[in-house]
Amino acid sequence: MDQVYRMTQPETLDPRQLVNLAHGVIAADRFPHLATIDGDQPRLRPVSPVRTEGFTVYVANLRRYHKTLEIAANSKVELCYLDQNHSQVRITAVAETVTDAIIIKDIWDSNALLRRYLGNVDNPELIIYKLSPKRILYMQEWALKYHEVPLK
Repeated sequence: MDQVYRMTQPETLDPRQLVNLAHGVIAADRFPHLATIDGDQPRLRPVSPVRTEGFTVYVANLRRYHKTLEIAANSKVELCYLDQNHSQVRITAVAETVTDAIIIKDIWDSNALLRRYLGNVDNPELIIYKLSPKRILYMQEWALKYHEVPLK
């Protein structure tokens, strides 16, 4: 039997709640999608953030992955989070390589998966990107209307 999807009218949003609503979507999606540019072709893939501070997101990467070249050529990226109710958050950001040894060690110490696969924090394959937000958009369910979330 075919399912019928109905677009419901979302509740009216209080602009003061946008930050909390956006954080809720981020917390609900363990594998947001990261968009980069490869020449003139957009590339999209799920990622697993290793740290999130507000709307600043840290993503681990291996030097041999193609997205390393893509980010080196164009550091403008976008993350898209989606929750089970189809609410979404889009973070337009600039990616920079983290070089601060204290931040890298702290992320390393808090991430068993990194330790398991890379062996030690000095593994030359490890790159951690800090994605600094420039714009944040929130859309509730299927409302088809984005709301600008204040940068904090």
